[in-house]
Amino acid sequence: MSTLGNFVWSIADQLRGVYRPHQYGGIILPFTILRRLDCLLSPTREEVRILAKEFGGGALDVQVKRRTGLTFYNTSQYDFARLLEDPEGLRANLIDYISHFSGNIDVFERFGFEAEINKLDEKNRLYLIVTKFAEVDLHPDTVPNAAMGDLYEHLIYKFAEASNEEAGEHYTPRDAIRLMVDLLFAEENEALLEPGTIRTIYDPTAGTGGMLSVAEERLLERNSQARLRLYGQEINDLSYAICKSDMIGKGQEVSNIRLGDTLADDQFFDKTFDFCMSNPPYGMDWKASKEAVDQEHLKGGPNGRFAPGLPPISDGQMLFLTHLAHKMRPAHEGGGRAGIVLNGSPLFNGGAETGPSEIRRWLLENDLVDAIVALPTDMFFNTGIATYIWILDNTKRAERRGKVQLLDASSMWTKMRKSLGSKRREIDAAARAEIVKLYDDFSETEHSKILKNSDFGYWSITVEQPLRMNFSARRAADLDDKALVKAFGKGTDPTPLLTVLARMGERIYLSRDEFIATVRNEFTAAGLSLTPMQYRNLAAALGEPDDAGEIATDAKGPVSDPKRSSTENVPFTYGGNSLGDAGRTETVKAYFEAEVAPYAPDAWIAMKKTKVGYEIPFARHFYTYNPPRPLSEIDRDLEAQVAKIMDLLREVEA
Repeated sequence: MSTLGNFVWSIADQLRGVYRPHQYGGIILPFTILRRLDCLLSPTREEVRILAKEFGGGALDVQVKRRTGLTFYNTSQYDFARLLEDPEGLRANLIDYISHFSGNIDVFERFGFEAEINKLDEKNRLYLIVTKFAEVDLHPDTVPNAAMGDLYEHLIYKFAEASNEEAGEHYTPRDAIRLMVDLLFAEENEALLEPGTIRTIYDPTAGTGGMLSVAEERLLERNSQARLRLYGQEINDLSYAICKSDMIGKGQEVSNIRLGDTLADDQFFDKTFDFCMSNPPYGMDWKASKEAVDQEHLKGGPNGRFAPGLPPISDGQMLFLTHLAHKMRPAHEGGGRAGIVLNGSPLFNGGAETGPSEIRRWLLENDLVDAIVALPTDMFFNTGIATYIWILDNTKRAERRGKVQLLDASSMWTKMRKSLGSKRREIDAAARAEIVKLYDDFSETEHSKILKNSDFGYWSITVEQPLRMNFSARRAADLDDKALVKAFGKGTDPTPLLTVLARMGERIYLSRDEFIATVRNEFTAAGLSLTPMQYRNLAAALGEPDDAGEIATDAKGPVSDPKRSSTENVPFTYGGNSLGDAGRTETVKAYFEAEVAPYAPDAWIAMKKTKVGYEIPFARHFYTYNPPRPLSEIDRDLEAQVAKIMDLLREVEA
């Protein structure tokens, strides 16, 4: 395939001088697609031309499918061979050829192909390019569907490389897809082997169709009589064109591949699927979709795809996560499974009752998370960061219900002979089998942890500590007009009051009541008076925090110090207590008495501020403590190194 890809790409040599290298893909890709379609149509071309004379419109679509089994056709009199018979009319004839494809073949419009044909003709390159592609045999007998998909992706990679783009934005490595597919199929192994099995699979970020293609390949490897119907939506025009072309070659229904922004406009809003899978972009904002997403979040009702919550505008990964959860076939119709590749942030980003936490809460409380697999780093073309496969399931088997399996596959990789972008590692067949076996076994091992859904929940409690203050009349001189109005009230002349306060000197009071009593006595002696509220306001204006001071109080009791307020996360399962309202009270109380009260005896919990949160601290569950080396051993090593250095110094001095 590398040889074929290099040969097809070498045709770009004919474009030198007319196009820049980063523009080559805009010519090579549509011509490759056209040549593939040309080869696919060759056995039925004459039959279709005869049918076209008899039928038109929708009737022709039906007749072609019934007679040939194809869901697309071309009624033009041309093919690559006949195009080359008329060099002078090549431009017009080629445009005529692509314009006579059936209406579901819209891929060439996405490339602006007609304009490129005109430019190639103007620069005297068109005949050369068509001649070169006519020499490439892309018939399925020569280049099977799987190999054709690989060829498309090879060309995409070369195109992205020449354009200084990230190839990984367009497609996902095959080894990662195979693992995800095997994990998705793991729970249906027996059912998928039944003769005549039909299943559906959907990718909302279809790219060039790699995930869908691999899923079909893996199913047919197990059961050649099975049928997997492929559905996908893609926002990028060129990726959509390639994906659709690839699906045509596989005999899939081409209308099942659709163009559009999945977040803003779900083209399959009325469908659910047996399997779903996606590799959405990491760390990309969803500003362009925000208006539609916000509207759906507010008006979609409690069962809407974005009802659980919204992630930060800077990263839309979790929107695809909830989208997939809603695209799984409902449990009462047999259920569905979904797999999605995400980076680490959806595991833990966002505090209690924020959008991300609420999404995790919804997934876990509805028992939709089946497993999460940590992949090796350096697995993807455009990033070396840690990534995870989430497996969702709305009809878990009995032993998996209410539980989540965490699988650490970060060490299960082999080094690639040649890196591709950031991809330097791959999961080979042996590693993939090992990971799937760990999943199937569903038991606790070094690389597999089984946890209850409730293990990921926590209460975020607010711990308040009392405000302690000292008071001094000398601070009155520093009060501004606004503070004076707040202390004495609007319309009160502060001058005589400030004069009395100035006579009180520098004394620091640690008790608010003592300070107010002293001020009241001084004011009374001077013939002045304030209301009880004004005295409290004045004390507040002349007070400063002081750990040595008495606790400040109001009508409700101790006043909290906002600067000493803190939050604590109390796991649902802390101390083995039960859940529910009573369980919460018991658990939080036990946590407070054990973890907080010994260090802050005058603190209390602001129960009304308690929030519910969910996070998945993946790494914590696989952490292994490695004790430091004994000091005596470290000392020996240091002494040995010092001795070496001294020997070297003596050699220099000698």
